[in-house]
This record gives sequence, structure tokens and C-alpha cells, in this order.
Amino acid sequence: MARPGVEPGDRPAGAVSTRQGERTQKPPRVLTIASSDSGGGAGIQADLKAFARCGAHGMSAIVALTAQNTVGVRAIHELPPEFVRAQIDAVLDDIGADAAKTGMLFSAPLIEAVAAALAGRNLPLVVDPVMVASSGSELLLPDAVETLVTRLFPLATVVTPNLPEAQALTRTATQDRAELTELLVKMGARAALVTGGHGAEPVDHLFDGSRHVAIPVDRHRVAATHGAGCTHSAALAAGLAAGLPLVDAARHATAVAGQAVAHGLAMLGEGDGPVHVLHGFVSCGEEMTH
Repeated sequence: MARPGVEPGDRPAGAVSTRQGERTQKPPRVLTIASSDSGGGAGIQADLKAFARCGAHGMSAIVALTAQNTVGVRAIHELPPEFVRAQIDAVLDDIGADAAKTGMLFSAPLIEAVAAALAGRNLPLVVDPVMVASSGSELLLPDAVETLVTRLFPLATVVTPNLPEAQALTRTATQDRAELTELLVKMGARAALVTGGHGAEPVDHLFDGSRHVAIPVDRHRVAATHGAGCTHSAALAAGLAAGLPLVDAARHATAVAGQAVAHGLAMLGEGDGPVHVLHGFVSCGEEMTH
């Protein structure tokens, strides 16, 4: 199946020869820089599943490990910043990437390491400022917020907070997503998208510095939204990696995340179950059908 924006008959620059008469297209390459969720619902695990759903080759640089399930986060173990930098450099120096995204970064030293590794790479970058888990656990230390804004916002193609995160970052209680996106852009981001899973208005609101775009969101009555934000930002990064304009990539991400929630696995765990972004794939013995 051709990826978005590429017709089956096209021969893109990334096509490489295999056997005589055959060509295979190099898939979009997307790097996630985030933390591991041992419950498999959010974080690195959610990002890699979303990349696969979007036809992209996913790569990862893990900044922290969490002992986590659907009920909450029991423990967080940071990796050394120099090792985080080594992961990013190893991937980008060899395989390269067409886009990257950040998720839970937890501390100021980790954010500094990520920013230093990405500076000068000129990669489309989605910054998902993960601050609090759906279970209520704190995922960004208070003294790291300023570092996130000053070091990563200027590198971001778009930042994608949910409503509570946008309010915390801008220090305002308004639920007006248009106002929040404008404030986030004033804080240094080139574009901002406040997602629509919270609050009264079911809409993802995107502001690119000059134009406001409202993208309707379908809300589903299912107790399985764990990982929805990660899935959204990962699908957005995959869309950018595939060459989609920002608005089209945002619409694509809204659709992918919405479907993942609609098919969420509410039967797993005692808390909010994980989304199911790969719901269209069913195991049939040794084969996978879509």
C-alpha cells in the first residue's frame, strides 16, 4: 500500500533496486525520544506501534524507564544523559530520520541532552510535552518545565500538549484553545496544536503562527485512552516524515488517534486501558491480515 502523498506508480528518490525489474521504496524513518512504559500502553511502545500503523520505520532513544501499569507509575529510572545522546547520534549518523518526536523527558539534564543532540539536525520535530500520565502520575519534574520551553520549543515544528498541559505551560486557566496555541507560539514554538480529548470542546486546534485550523475530534465512550496523546503525536510525526504538510499531518494524526481510542482495550488492567492503534490487524496463525 502506498504511503500518503505517494502514488503507486511514482518512483521517489528513496527507491532502491532489489532484483531486476523490482524496486522497493525506502519507508519514512521516524525517531521517538521518550520513555518506556512497561505496561505497553504509552511512551516508546505506543510510539513504535503508531509508526508501524502509519507505514513508517520506527527508531527509539529511551531516556527513562518506568515501572508502570494502567493504574499508575510506581517508579521512574533515568538513563544517563550521555547515553541518551549516544542513542540519538547512533541512529541519526547511520540510518537517519525524516522526522522525530519527543515524549516523556522527565528531567532538565535529559532535556538538555536531547536538545544538544537535535540542534543543527534540521529535522521536522514534534514535541509532545508530556507532563502528567492519564493515571495522574507526574512525568515531568517542575524544574524541567522551563528547560523544555527554552531548549526544545525553538527546535519544534509543532508542540502538541493536551488542554491541561497547555494551561500549565502558559499558566492560564482558559479553555480557549485558540488563545492557548497563540500563547504557546509566543513562547517560542513555530506551531502549536492543543489536542481535543479534554474540556468541553471536542476539537484539536492548530495554530501555525498565522492561521488557525480547528480539527473536529470524535469522542468515544470507552475506558481506554491510555497512550492516546503519544499515539497522536507519533502519527503526526509519521505524517511529517512522509512529506505531508503540517495541516494534513495533523488531520491524519487526529484520525489515527481517534480510531485507536475507539478500539481501545478497556478489558486490560484495572485502570484506564490502552488504546489499540493496530486494531485493523488480526492474527491468523502465522499470517497477518489487514
